[in-house]
This record gives sequence, C-alpha cells and structure tokens, in this order.
Amino acid sequence: MTFDPLTIRKDFPIFDRSIRDGKRLVYLDSGATSQKPRAVMQAESDFYSQHNAAAHRGAHQLAEEATEAIESARAIVANFLGGATDEIVFTKSSTEALNLLAYSIGSAPVGNRFHLKAGDEIVVSEMEHHANLIPWQELAKRSGAVLKWFEVDKDGRLDLSNISEVITSRTKVVALTHQSNVLGTINPLTELVERTHEVGAIFILDACQSVPHMSVNVAELDIDFLAFSGHKSVGPTGVGVLWGRSNLLAELPPFLFGGSMIESVTMTDATWAPAPRKFEPGVPNMAQIVGLGAALNYLTAIGMEKIHEHETHLTEYALAKLQEIPELRIVGPTDMSLRGGAVSFTVGKIHPHDLGQFLDNAGIAVRTGHHCAWPLTRKMGVASTTRASFYLYNTTEDIDALVSGIKDAQKYFG
Repeated sequence: MTFDPLTIRKDFPIFDRSIRDGKRLVYLDSGATSQKPRAVMQAESDFYSQHNAAAHRGAHQLAEEATEAIESARAIVANFLGGATDEIVFTKSSTEALNLLAYSIGSAPVGNRFHLKAGDEIVVSEMEHHANLIPWQELAKRSGAVLKWFEVDKDGRLDLSNISEVITSRTKVVALTHQSNVLGTINPLTELVERTHEVGAIFILDACQSVPHMSVNVAELDIDFLAFSGHKSVGPTGVGVLWGRSNLLAELPPFLFGGSMIESVTMTDATWAPAPRKFEPGVPNMAQIVGLGAALNYLTAIGMEKIHEHETHLTEYALAKLQEIPELRIVGPTDMSLRGGAVSFTVGKIHPHDLGQFLDNAGIAVRTGHHCAWPLTRKMGVASTTRASFYLYNTTEDIDALVSGIKDAQKYFG
C-alpha cells in the first residue's frame, strides 16, 4: 500500500475543522500529543455503549466482555513491542510507569535484587524529560544512592567517551530516553545496554518519543523495562504502558495497593497476585486501554517502517528549509544520523513564546518553552525553544507553511 499522508489525514476528524478565522490547521505538535483517528474514538465509544462493566470482576456477561476487551488489548500491545502478554502493565501514563519503577525499586527489601543502599548508583542523562529525571533524583535522595549522568555535547548527542566511568560496578539502574523530545536525537542503545548488563544493572528505556514513530522490539533491544504513552501513539489520553521482563516483574514489589492486585488478604497481611495484575490495582482505564489497542492496530496496518521512512523524509526536508532562514539556529543535530522527527530552534531575538503565538495566528500549532527538560535547554545555552514535531499525517506543505510563517514573523518583529 502506498503511503499517502493526505489519505491518512482523512481518518482524523480534527483535520476537517479550521482554526483562527478559517485557516487550515497545520499541526506540528505531535511530540506533545498526537491526533486521534476515528477508529480509536469508535473503539472507546463501542466499549461504553456495548461492553461497559468492571473488568476482571463479576461473573455476568458484560464483565466477561470487558475483561476480554482489556486482555485483547494487552495482547495487541505485547505483539506491537515484541514482548509477552504477562509483561504488559497498564498505567495511566508513561510518567506513572516510570514512577512505578522508581517507587517499587525504592521499596525493595534487603535481599531483593532491586534493593538500593547508600553508595549504589543510578545513571541518567542530561537530555531526559523531567518524567525520567525527577523520579530518579528523588529515589537517590531516599535511598542514599548516587545520581550520575551522561553529558550532552554541543551537537546534541550523548557523550559516551567515559561510559566505563559513568556506568560502574556500583551502578544498579540506568534510565535513558530512546529519542530526545527536544533535540530529536536517537540514542545508540547497543553499547549502553551491553555496558549496563556487564555490570549487572538494569536498563530502563523511556520510549515515549520512539514507540509511536519507529519499530521498537524489546527483545532485539535487550532492555529490561520500557515505558510509553498512549496519547502520543494516536491513542487515548489516560493510558500508558510499562513493559518489563517477566522474571523482573515477578521480583519487583508493587507500587499501588487495593483491589484486584492481591492473592490473599487477612486483617494484618496480604500477598500479591502475579504480574501484571499486582501492578494494576482497582478498575483499570478500560475504554482507554481498548482505544490504545485500536490505535496500535491502526499504526500496524499502515506499517511502522513506512511511518518512520515518511518522518525521516519530512525531517530531512525541514532541516534543509529551516537552515536557509537567516538567524535561525537548530538546537540539536543538523544531520539525519540517528535523528527523529522533532526539531527545536530559536530565531534571532524573537522569544519562542512570541513566535509560537504568531504562528498560531496563522493556524500553525508548534510547541514552545523548555519542553519539560530544563537541564537540557540550559546545557544547550537556551532558555527555551520553538519545537516542530512531525507524524504520519504531516506533509512537506506543512513544513512550507512553517517556514513561511517564521519568515513573516521576522518581518513583523523586525
């Protein structure tokens, strides 16, 4: 099937509307959240109208149907990632998934493989989103562990020249992003994962910016845990995924407590159900989980390789066009080696917020600010940037509109 973003766009109702006094919507903010196809909306609606009941509870037909819907979605996610169904934990967001790991590791008792003690090391990087930085900062404070990090060079790449000094025999956790939400940098995982396992540590991958845009196979990457969010993957808000190796999930203590995650309970103690149930207390976000299954089926039908190829073409085109604009600085890699479809930039003395508002008046939606990555923007020497991020429904015409809008803004702001 030929990849045609204009045909794909017809599946997304939001592109039928206009904004700002009749202007065409040019949506270049999929790095923050993607738009949703009708198939996802219909899946959520069908669940509520036909199958709504508390999953994993009750013996009546609706409860059975709700449970089947949830578990079918779990199988879809597992197949999408190349994992097993009992390795998929549903959360409300990728942020919750990463916090689940940090809190569960922090509560592991002495003798458990995840137990942290003073002097143990946790490794992150300067390009982490706050969601994959602050939980580890806090865990280090609670446990007495030492927080270490890889630095970012002037080109927006991780400096791995001292990998053996950063990941050492005292390292217990390495938590890194797959693709930077600011720079678009795709990190080279092979050397990082090999070094992590060489010292007996676990590798956690923040895949929020990669899973929606390229083929990600957890077995091939040889990682230990992965988190991604539904709403960036043409899926609903309110649902995220934690994937973990089954043997590690079995040893990891639970994070939240309540119904559905227990094996037995007395007035003084409780034992836990096997994973993934022990990490999913309460009634899950059922309709959102079903919608996520529909979203991943939608992406699979189009083909992740085709989506990645399309975004690579768009990003290459955007980098070339943007760099022709006087006073525009790309913040991040300017070549296509290990690079995804998020492009951050500054334009002379125009404040990114002012540029974002100017572009919005032209119908162009971009992101402005520090993008929840303050340490990174500081390291790159900017207080904030404007970011354009691309997805399967974008075209080169969208990029042309962005370039034209920036040039108009330069004239307006003098």
